[in-house]
Amino acid sequence: MPAREMRMEMFLRALLKRDFSRAKGHLEKLQKMAGPDEWGRGYGKAINGFMSAIKDNDPNSLIVQLIGEHDREKAEKLLEHFQGILEHEFRDEYEKGYYTAWVEFLKAYLSQKTLS
Repeated sequence: MPAREMRMEMFLRALLKRDFSRAKGHLEKLQKMAGPDEWGRGYGKAINGFMSAIKDNDPNSLIVQLIGEHDREKAEKLLEHFQGILEHEFRDEYEKGYYTAWVEFLKAYLSQKTLS
């Protein structure tokens, strides 16, 4: 498993435990791995959004709904949808980074043993 995907899994686990100080450390390492270019900015925007939504327990947030529902089928459909978006040639680098973060997050989420 690539280093960024392993770090994403650690980030997810920290978020699921609501250990935001540990999650922040993983988030910073993920941002560093992603880099400062447009792709990295999009990736960073997504992972910061994951953390903010979970920290604030925003009921309108897709990520909070997904985690709260433990719905594997919904997560798989979202993963497929976001992977499809990444295949569009007209997407700019920012969008590609953003949706790559979603894909990695959903893969990490689906790999959790506690998910029914």
